[in-house]
Amino acid sequence: MFPEYRDLIERLKGEGTHQRFLSLFEKHNQLDQQIAEMGNRDAGGIHTEIETLKREKLRLKDELYALLRQEAATAAK
Repeated sequence: MFPEYRDLIERLKGEGTHQRFLSLFEKHNQLDQQIAEMGNRDAGGIHTEIETLKREKLRLKDELYALLRQEAATAAK
């Protein structure tokens, strides 16, 4: 995710000081894992639930991207 910010992501994860980023990153990874597990099940009724989780994951990804852009801009100053 966001290869252009790979170093920044590693720094933020390593420092552990940006709690909002860490929380969003963790939740995004949890959703990713949950979607993968649900996709492996053979149950037609969970398609709607998977789509809902994917939308939430995308929302988190957008928020993470905004935070990364902001952090990168701050670091560049």
